[in-house]
Amino acid sequence: MDDSAPHLLHSIFAWLVGASQVLGVASVVLTGVWMGHYRGGFSWDGSEQEFNLHPLCMVLGLVFLQGDAFPLASESLHSAILVYRVFRSEPKKNLKLLHAIIHLLALTLSIIGFVAVFDFHRAAKIPDMYSLHSWCGMATLVLFCLQWVMGLLFFLFPVASSWIRASYLPIHVFCGLVLLIMAIGSCLLGITEKLLFSITSTYALFAPEGVLANILGLLLVCFGMLIGYLTTRKEYRCLPNPEEESLSVHFKTLTEGGSPSSP
Repeated sequence: MDDSAPHLLHSIFAWLVGASQVLGVASVVLTGVWMGHYRGGFSWDGSEQEFNLHPLCMVLGLVFLQGDAFPLASESLHSAILVYRVFRSEPKKNLKLLHAIIHLLALTLSIIGFVAVFDFHRAAKIPDMYSLHSWCGMATLVLFCLQWVMGLLFFLFPVASSWIRASYLPIHVFCGLVLLIMAIGSCLLGITEKLLFSITSTYALFAPEGVLANILGLLLVCFGMLIGYLTTRKEYRCLPNPEEESLSVHFKTLTEGGSPSSP
């Protein structure tokens, strides 16, 4: 019975990870279908087709990729992310690098999405930054940039002492959670805003475009909930290695005033 428990836990974890990826990919695909089939496709010419890149890049970057790489605290001195949980036996240095690369890709896509919407507004002479969606979206992007830079300075290329990094870790954890919530919330606001602007007369009649967009919103919420569950469960945290255990003992000595040999 005891031997079957880890196997069952691993199986459940694998199924949950697979489900999260299905939800994430489905969200990106539905966004592409919405913008491609109902809104005329994509281009980079200042038209509405350029605007269509905005929701696609936001869902792909700030939600899907960030959801696969945003930081959460583990019981060790290192941050844990979904990639950490999937590849939890790999060296942490490699996982931190993968974490930073995924975040950089998410940041790049997000910036492209923001440039697209501002470019469209300028060409169509539409005011910028007047809606709650735009305010929340901009705040999310700014905090995401700051989070990425701070993560590089504190964890990937640490410039601070271990106790300062440990003190900052809860803040990094909190911001990671808040950013995913803000990104999904901004997407939900944007979905509603786009539908009200585009199909006001038929939205209440369950127009196919409106139904598809509402399903997209539900998928985003489910994705966020599942990612949050996976990355906060203690049983799925990163496996410690000897180097980390030594660092953990040293950190305990510094913070608790004991000695490495003390119980």
